[in-house]
Amino acid sequence: MRDDEKYTNTEEPLLYLQQLLDASDSAGLNVFFTELPVLDIARILESFPAKTRDSLWEFIPESLIGEVLAEVDEDIRADYIEDLSASDVEQIVKGLDAQEVAEVLDVADESIKASVYASLDEDIRAQVENLHAYEDDVVGRYMDPETVNVKQGVSLEAVQRYIRIHHLLDDESQQIMITDKDKRLLGTLTLIDLIKQPQETVVDDYMDEPFTLNDQMKVSDAAILLRSKELPFVPVCDSSGLLVGQLNAADVLEITQDDADMTLKHMAGVSDEEEVFTPIIRSAKSRGIWLGINLLTAFLAASVIGQFEEVLDQIVALAILMPVVASMGGIAGSQTLTVVIRGLALGQLAGNNKRWLYNKELWVGISNGFVWALVVGFISHIWFGDPLITLVITLAIFINMSVANLSGVLIPLVLKKLKIDPALSGAVILTTVTDVVGFLSFLGLATLIILG
Repeated sequence: MRDDEKYTNTEEPLLYLQQLLDASDSAGLNVFFTELPVLDIARILESFPAKTRDSLWEFIPESLIGEVLAEVDEDIRADYIEDLSASDVEQIVKGLDAQEVAEVLDVADESIKASVYASLDEDIRAQVENLHAYEDDVVGRYMDPETVNVKQGVSLEAVQRYIRIHHLLDDESQQIMITDKDKRLLGTLTLIDLIKQPQETVVDDYMDEPFTLNDQMKVSDAAILLRSKELPFVPVCDSSGLLVGQLNAADVLEITQDDADMTLKHMAGVSDEEEVFTPIIRSAKSRGIWLGINLLTAFLAASVIGQFEEVLDQIVALAILMPVVASMGGIAGSQTLTVVIRGLALGQLAGNNKRWLYNKELWVGISNGFVWALVVGFISHIWFGDPLITLVITLAIFINMSVANLSGVLIPLVLKKLKIDPALSGAVILTTVTDVVGFLSFLGLATLIILG
């Protein structure tokens, strides 16, 4: 492939890399990885099973190994670090910033972590230790501890000179922080004001009142705030108002992607750590737990059916139609559940709008339940020609779809209040509710109307 050729879709680099692997083209592999950005290398490594990935590591430039490790999924990072000595890890993290070092050391054991700490520059070590001191789900763990800050009372000319001498500005720098002698944040100064305002004036004259985040704030809540306000970065302060770092747009994107990935996995009963090429045994174990939980709920639904053995023995048509009731309720509830979980993730549900949501979904369930109950009833009447069976299936569909929609709202909101991830267990609970209500209403009505 010529240097001036460009990939037109995300599959092309993977296909080209596979061609290089099949041809055992070591020179081509070296060139391939040398020309790729770090993020692209990380995504490509995640696109291969462990055995192939191990072969590809040999062709990644040594100078990029640390940055790549900081970007790949945690389970891949852990597998790689597991076979390295403390001195190997020390070499890998040289030249990385505090955020990247913290990511790499997250998966290292305590002895390696202690050894690497001792080898770090004093400032970097302090920043890494500070990041590791935070819980995994708070702003402080995701923030960039490196900030461009100057003391109050300094002239704009002095600030420019200071920045040039120390090469402080980079792609992440959006504004300059103004602090007092104790590093308490007083305001922020835009780069535009720094350049265009009279250079003999002091920073205090043009600083803006800062919008800040607390370092102990839940990171998902912080991401919602930054997205809603369309802020490229926000200063992060501790409870005393001391500047401790900044949360950048790139950090917010990472948080959003992590949340989306986690929600998607949880809704399918898959663990956080599982990826496309997670080893067979690890994937089987993580999925097996939720399959077991689902089996218990299935037996619960089966026990409900078992209570109506008499009516099923007499009327075969009920056994044929029974899955239709559960399926329609399950789909209706899942649609609502997905919308509500998304709303919770985006911070859209709070206060009085929850009552509006209850009413909306109740009426959506009633409307769709009425329409589809008539459709299913009509089909059943043509199929079996029995008006009593038609009445039973029509009422059961209406009841189950109405309850399913309301459950799709109530279940995630209750779980959220109990501090349980709605995406993790909401689908299992909803399936149980729609199955039990569906079978109970269908067979109960059949018992009362047909046999009663």
